[in-house]
Amino acid sequence: MQIGLPFDVVAVVAIPPAFPAHPAVPARPVLPAPPALVFVRHPRARRYVIRVADDGAVRVTLPRWGSKKEARAFVERERAWIERERRRVVERRGLDGQEGREGREGREGRDGGQSGRVNVAEAMARAKRELPARLLELAAAYALTVRKVSVRNQKWRWGSCSPNGHICLNWRLVLMPAALRDYVLIHELMHLKRLDHSPKFWKLVAQACPDYRELRRQLRRMPQFA
Repeated sequence: MQIGLPFDVVAVVAIPPAFPAHPAVPARPVLPAPPALVFVRHPRARRYVIRVADDGAVRVTLPRWGSKKEARAFVERERAWIERERRRVVERRGLDGQEGREGREGREGRDGGQSGRVNVAEAMARAKRELPARLLELAAAYALTVRKVSVRNQKWRWGSCSPNGHICLNWRLVLMPAALRDYVLIHELMHLKRLDHSPKFWKLVAQACPDYRELRRQLRRMPQFA
């Protein structure tokens, strides 16, 4: 159950429909004009959430660590789902005439630990494509050699590095903002030089990622995953 708290409205824009209209063959309910896309930031939100209200408006809730860029990307990925929900809204209104209530259906993303409506299989596949490639890209930039990269469903950590150069990454990193993801990857890469958390290790991290302290604070505020 969501707790009702005041929302800080960040922006309102319009998004175009995902599919062209075909008025000559009305096989589906005719949708109204493109909906208003409302971005709101919720202090208790743990992930991005899209909701379609009964008036057709689309609200995107951002967690406090989220960005509008990531939220827009989430909307693009879920555009087909948004259109399906809007058609359902039109059908419901045609049947019972109800208006003005917030739709109960929601689409969640940017999982911070609980899968919610995130398609874990798809996210894992995406993580296996993107995370190793990004890790090796950063390793090359810092002249480091990674012996092996694994993407796993780790329960207690975002990543790890073994003495033989094997780096394991949590698949949920692919759901993070890019800056946080890269901080975790850099952190593990620096363990190739020092397998501890001594001041010398943090100096290496600072050289590679000057704003690591702020990113580390943001990471600590991320919800714990099960």
